[in-house]
Amino acid sequence: MTPTLEDRITGCLVGAAVGDALGGPVEGWTPEQIVERHGGRVEGIVGPFHEDWRTARPIAPYHKGDGHVTDDTLMTHALVRVYEKVRDHLDAYDIAGHLVPDLISNPRWIPELEAEALPLQRIFLAEKWIVARLHYGHVDPREAGAGNIVNCGAAMYMAPVGAVNAGNPAGAYAEALDVAGAHQSSYGREAAGVFAAAVAAACVPGATARSVIDDVLALAKDGTREAIEAVCEVAEQHSDFEGALKPLREAVAPFDTVGPEYRSPSLGARRPSRLHSIEELPVALGMLLVGGSDFRHTVLGSVNYGRDCDSIATMSGAIVGALHGGAAVPAEWSEEVARASRLDLHAPATSLAEVTREVFARDRERRRAHEAAFAAITEA
Repeated sequence: MTPTLEDRITGCLVGAAVGDALGGPVEGWTPEQIVERHGGRVEGIVGPFHEDWRTARPIAPYHKGDGHVTDDTLMTHALVRVYEKVRDHLDAYDIAGHLVPDLISNPRWIPELEAEALPLQRIFLAEKWIVARLHYGHVDPREAGAGNIVNCGAAMYMAPVGAVNAGNPAGAYAEALDVAGAHQSSYGREAAGVFAAAVAAACVPGATARSVIDDVLALAKDGTREAIEAVCEVAEQHSDFEGALKPLREAVAPFDTVGPEYRSPSLGARRPSRLHSIEELPVALGMLLVGGSDFRHTVLGSVNYGRDCDSIATMSGAIVGALHGGAAVPAEWSEEVARASRLDLHAPATSLAEVTREVFARDRERRRAHEAAFAAITEA
């Protein structure tokens, strides 16, 4: 049966959280280091890379692993809360007016800190940037992302934008570009738009992994488009992620500014460019093809890729979940992630689905008003 809107949004948000939690423990490591640490590929929820995670560098003091979600999910749920307040399409001003105050004012349970704290105390410096620029610097929200390091920070939490624009990739792309302007610039902002478009495209009845990629390629620009094409061309030659790990990395490497040492990027890394792309989105789309849009295969491929694999798995998990609905996400994973992270993974999806229906009703009213106005001025 074709999944309903509610089912697709549930699959999208729950799938994103599960991918995030599975990828968190091995974020930053290579496929070889992952095998050495775990005695083979990661096949589900695992513990921290270092047993002494409270003091081990470079991770401390975060408890990554054991089903804990990371900042990808914390930011995704924060954006859902903005939709709950605005109950319409968002723009950069809504990030300044709602998201930033939420990050700095409302303590929440932070799984990796195993404590209640402000989300600001967990998010990465590239996300703290939006607080510094918007709350303290009073920068125009549409321009606040300029000057930040260019990374996947905005893209990683854009799944809700795709969900609100379900079935309308172009609309999701445009809205995410506006929202992400408060956070990122250049190819980091572009990736946010393309990821949101991928989620929206996955909600089209009958969509496939290939159709999702074709839809986003029709929208993507510059290095992001070229990186997706290069990675997906290689991905189509593989049906098992084990053999695809190295080829996918080789395909995306010319577009990635971070370089071969993920934890030691060069001085030229993460700077604006029309020729480059973030690594995470093209690899997530490539794994979608390698995995045949099967949730387990796609997400585990994303996790075992290493490097920024929590964000890669967040993106691929969101897209597969939107394609197939909540049933695609293994219950033993989603239930354990919810328990370990002390989060209700379904409540944000239920709420966002309600908002999405309201937004669509408003869009229809606006469209009819436009049609009436246009008819009036063209019939004269």
